[in-house]
Amino acid sequence: MMKTALRFRTVPRASMHARAMWCALSSAFALACVPLAAHAEVAAADPIDASMRACLARADMSSTVGQVQCMDTARLAWRASMDQSYRLVLDKVSGAQRRKWEESQKRWEAWRDADGKLLAAVLSTTRGTAYQLAGADMQLQPVRDRALALRAVAMQAGKVDPKARPRACSFDAQCEHATFDLNRYYRRLHAKLPSHERPVLARAQRAWTAYRDATVPLMDAHAQVDIIGARVALLKRMGDTAGND
Repeated sequence: MMKTALRFRTVPRASMHARAMWCALSSAFALACVPLAAHAEVAAADPIDASMRACLARADMSSTVGQVQCMDTARLAWRASMDQSYRLVLDKVSGAQRRKWEESQKRWEAWRDADGKLLAAVLSTTRGTAYQLAGADMQLQPVRDRALALRAVAMQAGKVDPKARPRACSFDAQCEHATFDLNRYYRRLHAKLPSHERPVLARAQRAWTAYRDATVPLMDAHAQVDIIGARVALLKRMGDTAGND
């Protein structure tokens, strides 16, 4: 329905080029990229996603600045949703478990700060407004992922079946494969960054590793693969973006 509604839109040539570039950069994610639509891997009916799609489809938001504003608004909404779910999780756990969730959130915040600097370093190697769209989306997705993960935990009353706890990656084929890809895309991005920016990547990856290590023991086996897979996708997108004109 969305494609039909947008078929007769007249879009400025520069804006069309920017969106086409952004769609190409977004290929690591699950949904097909369509004009004026940001991808949404899960919870497609979520009001935040629906509101963002509506914003992206507005004629008065068709410029690069407008599209970035739509994604930034969605990111802030997902942030509010994440904070709400985090408080619900803390309300449903106690003692040592509560302290572990507090550590997980602390590590997530530290990783996002470090990754913000990494994304700025990546975008500094590019030219063109299309990469502003890619950058806005790469800021949005980790917040959305965390909000959805905490929402799921809150619905489970903060409890995970012990039988579903993750195993060491060496005993989990999916996790082992995801870790292999993680290392591969890390090396690729490292090679594409200017030498003076490579320490920024190393710090961001250490922060992500600390977040993973604090969080995986609280989740189930599927969540472990999701956390690593999301990092793989983000490193791949950064590697695809770095150094482009």
